[in-house]
Amino acid sequence: MHKGLPLGPVADYNHPRDLIKAAKDFPDIDFLVYHAGLLSVSAPRPTGEIPWTTEFCQMKKQAGLSNIYMELGSTFGQLVTTNPTACAHLLGQIVDAFGADHVLWGTDSIWYGTPQWQIEAFRRFEMPASLVEKHRYAPLTRGEKEQIFGLNAARVFGIDVTAKRNEIPTDYLSRMKMAYLDDGVAPSHRWYGWGTG
Repeated sequence: MHKGLPLGPVADYNHPRDLIKAAKDFPDIDFLVYHAGLLSVSAPRPTGEIPWTTEFCQMKKQAGLSNIYMELGSTFGQLVTTNPTACAHLLGQIVDAFGADHVLWGTDSIWYGTPQWQIEAFRRFEMPASLVEKHRYAPLTRGEKEQIFGLNAARVFGIDVTAKRNEIPTDYLSRMKMAYLDDGVAPSHRWYGWGTG
């Protein structure tokens, strides 16, 4: 669901608050909250409050639901570059409220081009010690980042990660590449077709 970064004439339609009732009414459905419910890319309030996202995190904690996932598309990329402190608050709050196992990676790379810079930024991202101390945010471990990068989404969509990682490609181009890698990089100089004598 597009919740956050409002589009359209009524910004409030993009507030994630209505997902609490939907998640309660339909406990067998997983709700993926695109943009992590972020209102805008602005500085957090002095308390660390991120408009809409903080409120939604508090609502989720009170409701005790487990079928809502927060997705980071556009949110992480915009915040990490324009306001790293707001980015840390957002990540700290959603991991606290939803758990690192309910945060999904997203880049919205259709708007920003190749996502590699966002991937590298998230790999390097560390929760500032001052925010860990003051707000009790948990540092993001490598394992939690791996969950966020794709293992969580694989679980939601029922993908066997081990099987996919070890899957043998069936398309012709992939088979050619595998043969190239298996045979080594040195060409064989073998001729195919009619010989000259």
